[in-house]
Amino acid sequence: MSKLTIHNLDLKNKRVFMRVDFNVPLAPGDQEITSDKRIRASLPSINYALEHGAALILASHLGRPKGKPNPEMSLKPVARRLEQLLGRPVKMAPDCIGPQVEAMKPATGEVLLLENLRFHPEEEKNDPAFAKQLASLCDLYVNDAFGSAHRAHASTVGMVAFVPKAAAGLLMEQELKYLTMVTKNPAHPCVAILGGAKVSDKIEVIFNLSKIVDKLLVGGAMAYTFLKAQGRPVGKSLLEDDKLDLARQLLTSTQDKLMLPVDHVVASEVKQGAANQVVEAIPDGMMGVDIGTKTVEQYSKVIAGAKTIIWNGPMGVFEKLPFDKGTVAIAKAVAQSGAVSVVGGGDSEKAIKAAGVAEKISHISTGGGATLEFLAGIELVGVAILPDK
Repeated sequence: MSKLTIHNLDLKNKRVFMRVDFNVPLAPGDQEITSDKRIRASLPSINYALEHGAALILASHLGRPKGKPNPEMSLKPVARRLEQLLGRPVKMAPDCIGPQVEAMKPATGEVLLLENLRFHPEEEKNDPAFAKQLASLCDLYVNDAFGSAHRAHASTVGMVAFVPKAAAGLLMEQELKYLTMVTKNPAHPCVAILGGAKVSDKIEVIFNLSKIVDKLLVGGAMAYTFLKAQGRPVGKSLLEDDKLDLARQLLTSTQDKLMLPVDHVVASEVKQGAANQVVEAIPDGMMGVDIGTKTVEQYSKVIAGAKTIIWNGPMGVFEKLPFDKGTVAIAKAVAQSGAVSVVGGGDSEKAIKAAGVAEKISHISTGGGATLEFLAGIELVGVAILPDK
């Protein structure tokens, strides 16, 4: 997937509109940023633009304000944090369109952060007039917001028709490089590890990856839907009863590729430090909260032989100790494999960091829904609209 990138643009003395993903978590009350990971992820593109003589306009959404201004979802805390990270002033606009914003257009070397795009309902509706207003602020458009690339919004899709030139940012380029590498022509053996709560969230991903990978290792609550579909006891484990027929279809279509847990950590309640044991058959009144030791061994053996690994979703109730053990063990196995590894999904990333192996992972994706759609083989609208080289 070879898209025009910021490297291909002449940025000198040009006003560059960069769509970034600054949808950061804010602490309730004081609005302090609890993780600046998404801001840091776009620093390479921001610094590149400034070093090459651009006047920079940054735009993002934050939260779900439903088309109305909401001070709790203002990007003002982001402007303050970005100023610290860049070591230069960042002007904060009162809105993202209108005369006041027009009057604040940055000069070469300056940075202007627009207020939350979703304060206007026209953003999510991909309204052409709104897209045109945003485009009127700039000479060039760069999309570095991979996490929003699956959304057909004014700032991710609509604007492209109204700008002289558009391109991908460095983060977008990196995401596409690795996700394409592991899904289009991966080195084999290729292994996918899928966890999380719901089969329904991963249906298309399972169908698509089953055509690509050699093994599909399933964990998390979604495993219990598959196990019940096989007639195995699952106690009171979380599952989707309405997806049992679908699970049977997936088991048939994936044949011997799909591997399910052979043992489980079970507890009577999902509670930090709850009494637990490892069993092969889940008793009535108990629920599966993590993969067991035999499953960790089986999965780790498959992972050790892999040349390509795709991982999305935890193996258990990762956020409640000690039910993080299976997920952390898998994280360590992925790190030790030496394979090209791509990890996507917040909990998988937390596991990688908790296991202290983040630097041994080839690529940790910043996308949630965008990563899932890419893995499902769905073309991302915000990527498709960008011109090819």
